[in-house]
Order: sequence, then C-alpha cells, then structure tokens
Amino acid sequence: MNDDATPIDEETILLAARVKALRQEHADLDASIEALERMPIPDQLLIARMKRRKLSLRDEIVKIEARILPDIIA
Repeated sequence: MNDDATPIDEETILLAARVKALRQEHADLDASIEALERMPIPDQLLIARMKRRKLSLRDEIVKIEARILPDIIA
C-alpha cells in the first residue's frame, strides 16, 4: 500500500469530523436564533451576532468541503 495515501485519508477523516462539528454548531445556532426571535422582546443585537457567526460557520464548512472534494475541471 502506498504511504502517501494514508495522510490524505487521515486528513479527510479529520476534515469530515470538523465539518460534522461545524454543522452541529450551525444547527444549534439556528435553533437558538429561532428561540430568541419568539421572545416577546427579542435581543436584536444578539440575534445579529448569532446570524453572522452562522454565516461564518457556513463559509468555513464550504471551504473544508472544497478541500475534501475539490472541483475538477475536465
């Protein structure tokens, strides 16, 4: 077996685990935002911060997924 393939596989596994964790955090933020928006007097500043964090997480997820499965121009 080729030793060069092992680090890539390990890296892919680590990246996939990171994506999973980021997706969970993204989902948790989404649920928190929904709960805050249902409050009688929602904290708009906190909601805005959480939405920015959610967008940041989404960007990071997309970057990591691009490293896992890079676009190949045929």
